[in-house]
Amino acid sequence: MHFNIDSQEAGRRLDQVLHQRLPDFSRSRIQDWIKSGRVLVNGLATRASYLVRGVDAIQVEPAEPPPLEAAPEAIPLVVLYEDADVVAIDKPAGMVIHAGAGIHSGTLVNALLHRFGQLSSAGGALRPGIVHRLDRFTSGVVLVAKNDAAHRNLAAQFSGRLIEKVYLALVHGSLKQETGRIERPIARDPVHRTRMTARVATGRAAWSEYRVLRRFAGFTLLEVRIGTGRTHQIRVHLSSIGHPVVGDTLYGAPKIADLAPLGRYFLHAHRIRFRQPSSGEEVTVVSPLAGELEKWLKGLE
Repeated sequence: MHFNIDSQEAGRRLDQVLHQRLPDFSRSRIQDWIKSGRVLVNGLATRASYLVRGVDAIQVEPAEPPPLEAAPEAIPLVVLYEDADVVAIDKPAGMVIHAGAGIHSGTLVNALLHRFGQLSSAGGALRPGIVHRLDRFTSGVVLVAKNDAAHRNLAAQFSGRLIEKVYLALVHGSLKQETGRIERPIARDPVHRTRMTARVATGRAAWSEYRVLRRFAGFTLLEVRIGTGRTHQIRVHLSSIGHPVVGDTLYGAPKIADLAPLGRYFLHAHRIRFRQPSSGEEVTVVSPLAGELEKWLKGLE
């Protein structure tokens, strides 16, 4: 598709102009086209925020929409535990659990389908096997259901708060007490919509318990157990008491001038304990601290 910018459109963002010109396509899809070089302004790729001019000539090559079902991809996986019903994966930081928000490949689901083929369908075609999630830059153990019966059983264990989830987190500052409990509701931040907050009266009930494992100059390594699984829960709770997770700038972690950049935040899903769906036997799966986090801790020494 080819068209020229008119005087009324001049000065507006490129993605806004395209969305008005092409109303059958969502703005997020148009932004994906711009990022992938499918939109040219005067023959050159540019950014979605580019402010168009009255002399600009626009060329658009639409892409096919992403698949409505997840596709297998040959991505390496580390399996911590497996039986006929459940598999536990050691997820690296940076890997997204499933497609969404402009990400359609390279996810844990893509890797799982390649490795195991068929998984539970209870979560839908885009989330086969997924019973719970970890944030993109949180590493550690993730449980995956192989069949629908196991999925329903694990989902009931999660909703009934019968599954023990323990994390390792390095935070800024020195906590006064060796143990503690944070019990504050969590809600979407009314101003910054990409954040959650524990500073408003409304929200979903949430509690986190912590225990000090080790103290460093300016930092504290914690073991954190959560009884609820709210979005960003540990990050929000620790930030709310003045001890944000190292590297988590979204929730107020300061930059560290004299240490190498971590490239992620220091939060790791270390241990999970659940009942095997068929036998009812207790299963504990442990994920060792991610290598890059272990190396960063040694740098503090």
